[in-house]
Amino acid sequence: MCFSNTKKISFRAKGLVSLTALGFSLLLIFTGCFDMGETYTKLPPGPWRGVLKLDPDLALHAQLQRETPRQQTVIIDEVSDAELPFNFNVVYDSEEDFHFEIFNGEEKIIVDDIYYGVDRATSRDTVRAYFEAYDSYLEVLFDNNVMEGYWYVPSRGSYQVSFVAHHGKNHRFSELRKPPVADLSGKWETYFEVETDAPSPAIGEFLQDGNHLTGTFRTETGDYRFLEGTVQADKMYLSCFDGAHMFLFEGKISEDGSINGLFRNGTHYITSWTAQRNDGFELTSPDSLTQMLTDEPLAFSFPNSSGKLVSLDDPSFAGKAKLIQITGTWCPNCLDETQFLVDYLKTHKNENLAVIALAFERHTDPVRARANLARYRDRLGIPYPVLHAGLSDKSAAGRQLPMLNEVISYPTLLFLDKDNQVVRIHTGFNGPATSKFEEFKKDFKETIDQITS
Repeated sequence: MCFSNTKKISFRAKGLVSLTALGFSLLLIFTGCFDMGETYTKLPPGPWRGVLKLDPDLALHAQLQRETPRQQTVIIDEVSDAELPFNFNVVYDSEEDFHFEIFNGEEKIIVDDIYYGVDRATSRDTVRAYFEAYDSYLEVLFDNNVMEGYWYVPSRGSYQVSFVAHHGKNHRFSELRKPPVADLSGKWETYFEVETDAPSPAIGEFLQDGNHLTGTFRTETGDYRFLEGTVQADKMYLSCFDGAHMFLFEGKISEDGSINGLFRNGTHYITSWTAQRNDGFELTSPDSLTQMLTDEPLAFSFPNSSGKLVSLDDPSFAGKAKLIQITGTWCPNCLDETQFLVDYLKTHKNENLAVIALAFERHTDPVRARANLARYRDRLGIPYPVLHAGLSDKSAAGRQLPMLNEVISYPTLLFLDKDNQVVRIHTGFNGPATSKFEEFKKDFKETIDQITS
């Protein structure tokens, strides 16, 4: 696509910001954003409702309305029709410059790498908005208060998802206000892939206020981050779009209080799930899932973003305890963990600790992968080396790190003493959307203090 009169729009705010309801209200009052009134030069400012169309062929949805192992029928009369909704604002910083603010529950995502111009092929106003951290982008045509186009992920080949957004719409799933049959607030024992012989356990954490529903699911390999949706009579809906993942949960509340439904992750994955209240349910400890296969010290050698090989034998690491982060720039849980590490290192100066990230990327071209790592590191202000360890396939990652029994989750943290002996392996990440985040931070600090003392 060719742009004419294209201008890159860059802004002061970067990254992800978690807001409480009070904090968000104060932000709207004191942000100082440019007030366009009723005039604007490009996109109309204010609220928009975006929709990602996950399944053009709804026959697949009908196929999955099947009996679960608990002999309960999964029946969802979808208001979504496999369409994932999310809310965002267009905010002007001057008469010409604007950015997007995408909302998922308490999370606000700033999208400020935006190009606006006229597509010479169609002579129509065109917008391209980049999610730099995830190497993805929205490309849309704009006309008559409607944006329409696709979300693209270049590292996944031809992966694209149809997208449309309407100005002035601020509901997420439905404008209806059907009285809910239950308050879903609380902790739920959950199983995904219930149509298989080995359902995956999870914990649903929900907070309901009338029809409004927020929450997340914790699994043994991470969490589903900030979800937002609605409860309408005996149906519940949650969604999230963060520039990397497209999560859509739909459920029916049964008379016995359990929930049965469908979960979609983008256009490539759909499964059944079921949940029931259980305050005492717990997942397997994240410290027991990934293990060392040898008592030998950890060793590896991978290139940094400049192509220079870096190993644990480098003199700069000598005599220091080490934290090894198994990660990927495409992974939202990894981004949450990276932001935690960056913040931790700012407030906890420790010359006896070295942090090294091993990034497993989707780009098959090493040059492109390393260039993306350099952008990622600069964007987030990461103060430690980020090495290119290979492809994101978990089996490939296991071959790169054969001393581990397996790599089952991005992210994974390895805590090493000063002799490069692994003293702890923490699989997955319970991030800021979960009830376990504060507990993780406390345990993390205690382990760092232990290996650096």
